[in-house]
Amino acid sequence: MGSRLFDKFSHYTGHLAGKAATFILAVALVLAWAISGPFFGFSETWQLVINTSTTIITFLMVFIVQNSQNRDGLAIQAKLDELIRASTAENSFIGADLLSEKELDDLRKLCSERAAAKQQTKPLTGHHPDAGMHKADA
Repeated sequence: MGSRLFDKFSHYTGHLAGKAATFILAVALVLAWAISGPFFGFSETWQLVINTSTTIITFLMVFIVQNSQNRDGLAIQAKLDELIRASTAENSFIGADLLSEKELDDLRKLCSERAAAKQQTKPLTGHHPDAGMHKADA
């Protein structure tokens, strides 16, 4: 339950944080703080207000942004997995995001080798193999 509540909260907060109006509001608050400096004699308390506020907001926004990036990454990975599954690509690539760094390097090298081998077997005709095809032919 708590996880779902945090997901909703972070999605809503992240959405609001990315709006131009939110940026304008933040700039307005900083300007209001700066303008109020002379009234408070540029005291340590006056400086502490902005320092503490921005630190707390930044600290909390790290979690919101990370949650958003995690969600986006998982959604993209699910879409890629579905494209792989539904295509002629090797299904062994599904779940590649769970491999170790060494396994990913090996997989990347294998893909590069396959691409290079395929490139060598293509005839050099000077034009794209689909050139001259019409949409109806494809």
